[in-house]
Amino acid sequence: MKFKLIWIFVGLLFLACEKKASEQKVANNSDTIKEEQVDSILQAKKNKKLSKEEQIASAILAAPMEARDSAKVYGYDQNGELIVLREGENSFICIADNPNKKGFEVVSYHSSLEPYMAYGRKLVMEGKSRQEKDSIREVKALAGIVKMPEHPATLHIYYGKDGFFNTETGKIENAKYRYVVYMPYATQESTGLSLKPNKSNHPWLMFPGKYNAHIMITPAE
Repeated sequence: MKFKLIWIFVGLLFLACEKKASEQKVANNSDTIKEEQVDSILQAKKNKKLSKEEQIASAILAAPMEARDSAKVYGYDQNGELIVLREGENSFICIADNPNKKGFEVVSYHSSLEPYMAYGRKLVMEGKSRQEKDSIREVKALAGIVKMPEHPATLHIYYGKDGFFNTETGKIENAKYRYVVYMPYATQESTGLSLKPNKSNHPWLMFPGKYNAHIMITPAE
């Protein structure tokens, strides 16, 4: 009788453990499903092709607030070709995210940078590598064929591997903001800047002495 009771107790304990394990498995599966649903929703938002109005709304977020309503905006048509979505009335140019590229990136820059930027886009369309593009553009800039700004000119950029424009809130999510201030031929001596950031959010000078020297500033989150 005593052994029988022990076996009954062991059996009940085993059934309880099995039930707990089954419940845990269901809970884990439920959590996995929820995570997959969240990932699926996020991916759908990231992969969504934006309308003309949405491209404009997202691109101008890279520009200073007071310049957004009158900035010129480039975006992409149904064939993925870069086109003018809106003509501008001030000195700012914005470019919407390229839906055919991984990650997210919208930019705004002063119009004095347009010859430099436009020539870079032309070389990319010709199939030039990044190294080829930089080399060719440098030669053209030094020869005065590609005109560089005579005064400091800023490019503003929103970027992120998992970034996207939330069409419901009208905000950019999962992205960082950066200022790139172009100062052709600037050096450490002429600016007093470090050649690498003391901390991640500190300004520093990139390509000192070069035609495309610029100050990098990535604000803290």
